[in-house]
Amino acid sequence: QVQLVESGGGLEQAGGSLRLSCAASGRTFSSHAMGWFRQAPGKEREFVAAITRSGYTRYYADSMKDRFTISRDNAKNTVYLQMNSLKPEDTAVYYCAAAVKAFESDSYHYTHEYDYWGQGTRVTVSS
Repeated sequence: QVQLVESGGGLEQAGGSLRLSCAASGRTFSSHAMGWFRQAPGKEREFVAAITRSGYTRYYADSMKDRFTISRDNAKNTVYLQMNSLKPEDTAVYYCAAAVKAFESDSYHYTHEYDYWGQGTRVTVSS
């Protein structure tokens, strides 16, 4: 069992930056691939970024790859999402998720590939 707790959300102006953190409980963090998703009001949850167990490989949604950076610190049981050049359309609740299985092909895109989810942290970007 893995418990995930996100933090770092808040209100930011367009063009600003935020760094989200996701702290995981347990001693098996390094055996889980991790992902970030977001859900805007009235929209489906969408993929943002993912990172493999070792942290060597990272994946991004096309619209965010030049502005967002995912990273992880297995010693601290934490995954991060650095968000730069924020836009009003980035406003959403951001969720981190952990996958027991290693990513295969583009499986990191899909919510059903993840086994554990945090409660989310809200990000609001004002224009």
